[in-house]
Amino acid sequence: MTLRLIRQETRGDLPLLVCLTVMVIVLTALCAWAPAVVGRQEDRALRQRVAAAQAEAPLISVSATPEVFDTDPPAVDMASLLGAGSTFTEQLSGTGARRLTAVGGGYDYNPASLVAPPPPGPANTATKLALSYLPSARAHLRYVSGRAPADRTPLGTAPQIGLSQATARALGVTTGSRLTLEFARTPAVGNAPPQVDLLVSGVYRTTAAADGFWAGRASLDQPTRYPAERSAGTVLAVSGLVGLDAADLLAGAGVVGPRVTWQLRADLSGAALDQARALAGPLSHYGADLSAALCQGTDWISGDISCHVRGQATGSLLVTDFLTPLLAEFTAQDHQARALAMYAVDALAAVALATVAVAVRLLLRRRRAHLRLQRARGASTARLVLLRCAVAWPVVLIGAALGWAAGRALAPGGTSGSPQPVPAALAAAVVMVTVPLMTWLAVREPRRPGRPRRSRRRAVTGRRVVLELTVLLATAAGVVALRSQGPDGILGAVPVLVALAVVLLLLRISPLALRVVLRRTRRARGAVGFIGAARAAHDAPATGLALFVLVLTLGTAVFGGLVQRTIGDGLAAGADWTTGADASAIVAGTANGATTGTAAPGTGAGEGIRTVVQHLHTLDLVGQVDGALITQVAVITVDPRQLAAVAPKSPLATALLSGLATPAGTRIDARVPLPSFLSPDLRARERNGGFTSSVSILGRRPVDLVLTPVGTLTGADLHDPLLGPVTARIPAGTPLLITTAGAEHLMPEQSSGSTVMLLKGGAPDGTAPATPAALRSAAAQTLGPLARIRVRSETLSALRADGLTRGLDTAYAVTSILAALAGLLTLALELTLTAHERGRTASFLRTLGLGGKEAGALHFLQLLPLAVASAVGGTLLGLLEPRLMAPALDLRQFTGGPAQPALRTDYSLTLALVVAVTALILVAAAAETVLARRRRLGAVLRLT
Repeated sequence: MTLRLIRQETRGDLPLLVCLTVMVIVLTALCAWAPAVVGRQEDRALRQRVAAAQAEAPLISVSATPEVFDTDPPAVDMASLLGAGSTFTEQLSGTGARRLTAVGGGYDYNPASLVAPPPPGPANTATKLALSYLPSARAHLRYVSGRAPADRTPLGTAPQIGLSQATARALGVTTGSRLTLEFARTPAVGNAPPQVDLLVSGVYRTTAAADGFWAGRASLDQPTRYPAERSAGTVLAVSGLVGLDAADLLAGAGVVGPRVTWQLRADLSGAALDQARALAGPLSHYGADLSAALCQGTDWISGDISCHVRGQATGSLLVTDFLTPLLAEFTAQDHQARALAMYAVDALAAVALATVAVAVRLLLRRRRAHLRLQRARGASTARLVLLRCAVAWPVVLIGAALGWAAGRALAPGGTSGSPQPVPAALAAAVVMVTVPLMTWLAVREPRRPGRPRRSRRRAVTGRRVVLELTVLLATAAGVVALRSQGPDGILGAVPVLVALAVVLLLLRISPLALRVVLRRTRRARGAVGFIGAARAAHDAPATGLALFVLVLTLGTAVFGGLVQRTIGDGLAAGADWTTGADASAIVAGTANGATTGTAAPGTGAGEGIRTVVQHLHTLDLVGQVDGALITQVAVITVDPRQLAAVAPKSPLATALLSGLATPAGTRIDARVPLPSFLSPDLRARERNGGFTSSVSILGRRPVDLVLTPVGTLTGADLHDPLLGPVTARIPAGTPLLITTAGAEHLMPEQSSGSTVMLLKGGAPDGTAPATPAALRSAAAQTLGPLARIRVRSETLSALRADGLTRGLDTAYAVTSILAALAGLLTLALELTLTAHERGRTASFLRTLGLGGKEAGALHFLQLLPLAVASAVGGTLLGLLEPRLMAPALDLRQFTGGPAQPALRTDYSLTLALVVAVTALILVAAAAETVLARRRRLGAVLRLT
């Protein structure tokens, strides 16, 4: 073997060597480029989630109570203490520490008794006032009188406090009024509870916050009432905002230090996923690290651990971490997205490997005469295999190096994805191994005929049956494992096995179908149909690899279209579930004033906005028949007429309207049974009767409600979007009861529970829909500025813009395009491989007088079974795979709905793909016909 011989062989194999080089370049470039692109998409998706979560509340915070009695006189330097955020970030170990920044903080006091002025109204026996320093609230409120509490009050003046309009009215105070607070006595320090005077510096009005800032902070706007523990009457609970130095002044008066909270912000940029993972490890033991660095000894008063922050003694440090759960949830969704994308990636790898095999097969077919000549001259099998390797391997290695370099150059930098050299090396190695393996199969010495021909045919048939049964059993085992264990790296190849099984079935069925065609064409006039069917049946095994590539490519594209269509429709259902209607508004507590349901004035076309209010209570029920106590039942009160007006086509609204509606003028009181719909689990506990519940009303005797079941909620009712915003606030597994809104007049206003309002905008026929601004204005007008408002159009846009969803769409689009190109190349090579036999048959028939039209029909008939089998097999594979792997396709994580979205096939895409594959094969038949017509008589005679 000399270099001259290798160069000669290379020149002869140059076209197909270029094909191998292109395939290797594409595969290795994808191994270097695709992970970086996928990582960039994951980073974008994680940043979206972190930004949305931090807009509502800090993901990481540290809190502690300063010890104000360790000095004489008691003191606390709150300005210095709140500026100690960098002290906590310095104690975070690892590279992720640089991703945490301190963004300030605040402090809160436990509610203190308001001594003066006395509580207004005879029902209020006491007033509790909680003080908070919350700098971030200043951007979400506006002072209608006075000004915000000063952070630096003049020496000798009282601390300042700001109150909301509702709180000021409840207390009967205005700007300039003085409040006297009595705080809890500190054990072992003082005998008398400390009293402090505060000056009302201003009255503010809260403004709506689209980022959910007021979630959990409603007490800063609306006062609440609850029964007094040891006396008749109620307690009025209110909150107010103070300035920075209020804690310093209160410490000097002997008040126990407040609960100080330092907020830390996660700044994830670039490789956000890697940064979050690096941050998750140190966060798991962050509290222990802080205690080890900043805490030692115990407090002599409380006996708790004593810590020192910026020289200030504090109690034990408590770390609150919401980033780790968020990352865990995102990781689960990302794992599912990767598993879905892996199906397409495995299909692309299989198609590429099949293309390589067809290219090597064609290369060996073209060199068959040359290989026979070398074999006749005494060349051994090993020499021929080494010669082919010496020609192909350098080209493959050069292609792998070029592809890897190109992929690295095109890959975006600074992402959580990194190039994968192992898959790239594996792809190149598979191509390199394919060449000697197929060469050995082509040039090996044939076995001597030691058995009769019929026995050899039976042995070949037996081996084929064993191989087919092995593939079918492996496919069945893979599907069972995938359905039971879920997707992983190995089980991601199951769709390829399913495609192979489908091709084997087609190869078994197609001869039977062609035999039926042969029987019919044998009796027909003319020989074109019979010869075309006979040649198609003869060439069916030879085109098996092309059939596999076409079926797998078409099936993967259909599968990808199904996933994208299912997710697309599921996103709309998820937005409906999140908002319930065109918009929804939620506030904490129950307010009877919101049950009017009056339509707010509309905008645009002048149509009103229809609303319905649902109140959520948590009550204890007692069975009327067996007296069994059922605790923590979620009770929803709603007006069925208003619900039907908002959603006239909803089955739930129709059922509630028929079961809960009462005649006009019916008076609801505690003696009238209230019709109710029950969840199936609650209905199972009381089959023969209803329930009673005792509800306490402030300042009056408890009211006993009688709830009579009139229906049971079905699974479809529980998944109705009208219940989405309400059930999102109910723990999973909680029994549910829905009753009429008339029960709301019997129950008190409560700080617990929730009030949910659904809004439907525009005309009843769906024309001229209301704008998001109009919906928000209508919701805030009824429930106030603290309402958490969600608009369906905005929610749907956010779901569609999610990084994981868009990344999954991109993955299927890119892999489908590359697989289609590889499939086109494979088809062209396979048709080139079998073109000689078809051309020989056509040339032989032309010498017998076959015309040009008949020759074209013959080419068409020979390739028509391949087109039909590819279309049928690809469609069957694309529709069958999702149903077989349905338990592993958890698409709820991408849609946000309560249940797995129904699989929806994109029939328009499927039809377009089938037409494209069929047209491609028919174009190949037309091309062969044109080439055959251009052959002259000498060429025709040589082919025969």
